[in-house]
Amino acid sequence: MQAFQLHELENLATEEKRPYFEFLRVPALSMGLYRMIAGQPDPQSPHKQDEVYYVLSGRAKLDVNGQIADAVPGSLLYVEANAPHKFVAIEEDLEVLVFFAPAES
Repeated sequence: MQAFQLHELENLATEEKRPYFEFLRVPALSMGLYRMIAGQPDPQSPHKQDEVYYVLSGRAKLDVNGQIADAVPGSLLYVEANAPHKFVAIEEDLEVLVFFAPAES
């Protein structure tokens, strides 16, 4: 078993100074914390894995192959493997938990 505290993950992510901080990797799943600054472009490209975002804070839109969804605290957003997607219109600094299945390669 592994257990995590969100405030500790946020501190580690801040120390790493990277937008994406992976904190769990097993063959069937990986998890990370993804942070973006308001107004900054999202550099993502499609992934080979299914992906779920859980929005912790901030405000943006998620564009998945032309379909737009609100990304606000409490949102759960699923993105199918290989689907083009990006966060757009990032109005407030965005922090999301990211779940990849299987683990991101």
